[in-house]
Amino acid sequence: MKPAKQRDLSCEIADFCVATRFEKLSPSAVDGAKKSILDTLGVCLGASGKEPAVRAMVDFVKESGGRAESSILAFGGRVPAIMAAFANGAMAHCLDYDDQTPWGQHSASSILPAVFAVSERKGGVSGKQMISAVAVGQDLFNRLRSNIDWHKDWNFSTVMGVFCATAASGCILGLSSDQIAHALGIASMQSCGTMEVIDSTGSDLRAMYAGFPAKGAVLAALLAERNISGVPAVFEGKHGIMNRYFDGRYDRQKILEALGQSYTGGLTLYKRWPAVGTAHSHIHATIELMTQHDLQLADVAEIRVYVGDYHQRMCDPIEIRRVPATLVDAKFSLPFLVAIAAVRRDMRLSDFTEEAIRNPDVLAAAQKVIPIPDSAFDWKLELPPGRIEIVTNDGRKLARVGLDIPGSAENPLSWEDLFRKFADCASAAFHPWTAAQIDRAFTMASNLEQLDDATELLRLT
Repeated sequence: MKPAKQRDLSCEIADFCVATRFEKLSPSAVDGAKKSILDTLGVCLGASGKEPAVRAMVDFVKESGGRAESSILAFGGRVPAIMAAFANGAMAHCLDYDDQTPWGQHSASSILPAVFAVSERKGGVSGKQMISAVAVGQDLFNRLRSNIDWHKDWNFSTVMGVFCATAASGCILGLSSDQIAHALGIASMQSCGTMEVIDSTGSDLRAMYAGFPAKGAVLAALLAERNISGVPAVFEGKHGIMNRYFDGRYDRQKILEALGQSYTGGLTLYKRWPAVGTAHSHIHATIELMTQHDLQLADVAEIRVYVGDYHQRMCDPIEIRRVPATLVDAKFSLPFLVAIAAVRRDMRLSDFTEEAIRNPDVLAAAQKVIPIPDSAFDWKLELPPGRIEIVTNDGRKLARVGLDIPGSAENPLSWEDLFRKFADCASAAFHPWTAAQIDRAFTMASNLEQLDDATELLRLT
């Protein structure tokens, strides 16, 4: 007898979405979803005031017109849900301050703008429903990220983020299992992006790329709601995502292991500093060395940064990375980020303005940063650590590996830490928030499961 044909992963994921209920979530999964909701709202607000390119995107969205369904965060006004997801998604990754998995890459900047948009379009979405949808998207992204052999060629955050955001949107809309499977198939038409957008300099797209999967997810879910059919074997077909994008390098069994029983959103990491996550170890080590030895820039002859394969991308070409031309480039320049850490002994949103990236002390420090290749720090699965060696003018060599990084699994940010981060971001918004608004948002997000309408949080903007 011919064996039964294996169901595509899209069907398994769709069943998982429909079966998820708030009551099935662990406390850590609930906490992870709520933290990401607050954190993503915060980084969107911060981006609205700190990244000039965002304003052109928002102007374009507003000019497009259409039904007033969903909010543009920070700037105000309501537009069709698809376009709201586009604008808010563009802001969500703009500062490179959005959350990440323990293995790197970003889910919330795709998931949350889509969830916010469809929630407002639908209306009456409770806090428990929103938390459940976000938990689905987070868990799915984690399973895919940790069980696909990714070679840093495709931009994982967009290629796979669109499917996770589509699944979460389908949960909000109450789609059937068949409809969600179709939505995932439709979303494949929006699954794209290579790492060239990350590695290159001078582009606004590196900051705003999350707008595209967020928009694509809403489009896919709304089309499926109207019973548009998708691709039956979108993940595992001969020319499906797993075979074409990843050459079949994935572990199906592990992706599905305990699916719907163990939700992994509690593993989500929240950034202490507004910069690419793979630089945080070097940033931390630099701050620790400068502080521990009470060094001033005048004391430093060289700052040697030991770099693995991915760190090297943030150093090439060195003459450009030392003097980044844009705010976006500054957040992905390891020499420049280490220079900020050396001069400031900290890092804040205020370090990334047009004026701040021209600071002569920081630029002088960046000239002292020397990358040294070291394969021990290559990025395999977990985020790679980084080693710093400071050579002083009096001949000392002070070295440290950046471990126990603020915001890491070993040293996670607390709700209090996230409140301070949110307050900093909201205060920097295009329309700065008041202390009362900030306090209200924190209270609502941390108690979101008690809200009958979760979108009350968005209306604070």
